[in-house]
Amino acid sequence: MKYYKLFALLILAGMAACSGEKQENGSEESIETALPDVTNEVTVMELKKTAFNHELISNGKLSARSFVDLKFESAEPIAHIYVKNGDRVTKGQKLAELSTFRLANKTAQAKDALERAKLELQDVLIGQGYKLEDSTQVPPAVMQLVRVKSGYDQALISWQLADYEQRNAVLTAPFDGVVANLFAKPLNTASTSEVFCSIIDPHTLEAAFTVLESELPLIQIGDPVEITPFALSGVMADGRISEINPLVDQDGMVQVKAAVNGKGKLFEGMNVRVSIHRSLDNQLVIPKSSVLLRSGKQVVFVLDSTKTKANWVYVQTGLENSDSYTIVDGLKEEDIVITSGNINLAHEAPVRVIKN
Repeated sequence: MKYYKLFALLILAGMAACSGEKQENGSEESIETALPDVTNEVTVMELKKTAFNHELISNGKLSARSFVDLKFESAEPIAHIYVKNGDRVTKGQKLAELSTFRLANKTAQAKDALERAKLELQDVLIGQGYKLEDSTQVPPAVMQLVRVKSGYDQALISWQLADYEQRNAVLTAPFDGVVANLFAKPLNTASTSEVFCSIIDPHTLEAAFTVLESELPLIQIGDPVEITPFALSGVMADGRISEINPLVDQDGMVQVKAAVNGKGKLFEGMNVRVSIHRSLDNQLVIPKSSVLLRSGKQVVFVLDSTKTKANWVYVQTGLENSDSYTIVDGLKEEDIVITSGNINLAHEAPVRVIKN
């Protein structure tokens, strides 16, 4: 019985030893599988000084430099309206006119009152020993007294006002443009306080936008800009900076304006995206894909002298556009910068360069 127990213990010990050997072998295999020696494929570029196309992005609003609100001078019925919203008009073109019966009658009455005042002026001058033909020889103080006593000045003012209102009973376009904000109807009484219509010259559009105080050195009068309206996809207009307001507001922003060549496709009041482009020479430029963030710092991988390993370098970037950065510190000319395949790289990781 004792022999049987001893034999059983020997068998169990042998099975345990085999099992441990298999587990050890399996563990080694799993470690080899988890930590393969893989060479990463990367693309590279040689760093050289080149021109950098700086792009500054801002949002703005379009407005026309030639914009005017037109009003009638008299509260009379509107006799005719000759245009509608969106019509193109030329300078001097008739837009609308009032009924002129009362205005003409008022002008005639004012003219008659002026003639009677002129006769009264002549009578007063004769009473002072002068003739109207000799008015240049009348002392200024005497002439002033005569004009007031005869009521001539008051009559002259009334006639001038009546004549002005009659002449302005017809609205005309002050310049070539487009009619907007026309809501009045014929036969309704015109309002002297409300705008009858607006005339906008779409060829004088300008975009007003803001830039940061720190970005002021990067722009100047005459720099080209691109204007893209948010509401019209695929539409783009060009322009140039025409005005920089020399004042920084409380938020550290500066107001800038750019003359825009809208080509008739843009409208007053549109919200737009403004892109300012400027070329800066002798800059170290790398694509944005080369720059990674590690522990909150900017890192770029470069090839070592053997061109088989990647070394990371802390860098400081400067300006940027949609796809590139300029390098302020950390890299130098002729460094071989890794541009892709760098996401999972570690310092001194083996790499193999492939073509783009």
